[in-house]
This record gives sequence, C-alpha cells and structure tokens, in this order.
Amino acid sequence: MDKNKELPHCPVATTVELIGSKWKLIILRELLSGRKRFGELRSGIPGISQKVLIQNLRSMEEDRIIQRQVYAEVPPRVEYFLSDLGNTLRPIINVMAEWGLSYQELVTSVKQS
Repeated sequence: MDKNKELPHCPVATTVELIGSKWKLIILRELLSGRKRFGELRSGIPGISQKVLIQNLRSMEEDRIIQRQVYAEVPPRVEYFLSDLGNTLRPIINVMAEWGLSYQELVTSVKQS
C-alpha cells in the first residue's frame, strides 16, 4: 500500500476501498483457486478490458493483496496469486458468495410465486 495513502477511519470503509470494486472482487474470486496467468484471468472475467485488468492487478499488488511472479523465459511468463494477506480475505469472499447465492435463490423463488 502507498505509504502516503491515507486510509479511512472506519475499518469497513478501508476494506471496501481495498477490494470493493466490482473487478477486484472478481479477480479475487478467480485467484482463490490458485495461480493464474494474465490471459487466464482475462478469459475468466468476461467484460473486463486489458487496461482495467492491468490497473486493478497493479493496484492490488501495490496494496499487497496479490503477488506477481515473473519467470525468466522467452516469451516471459507471469503468474498472479494471492499473497498471505490476500489469503486472509478468503473467508470474506466465501461468505459473500454464500450470501449472493441465497439472495439469488430468494429472488428466483419470489419471481416464481
């Protein structure tokens, strides 16, 4: 995280600032299953542009949520993965997924009634 970046006073606001964007949450979801190359991330996240994916990956790396490993190969290979800090978000993302599924089921059952 940028040392000059001032964090919100509220811890919930801090969490939302770090992972609250649509794309960051989806990137996290993709990385929960393990290391991914850039192309795998891009194909696993329909609708994200290359520019937006790069911006979000850089931001998450700067915030120490993900790490990037570059392999000295030709052509160069880069993999992204959750850092130790990023792995602490796993329960939060799992609860959000459970809540979202429950909500989808509720809305579906109301529409069918």
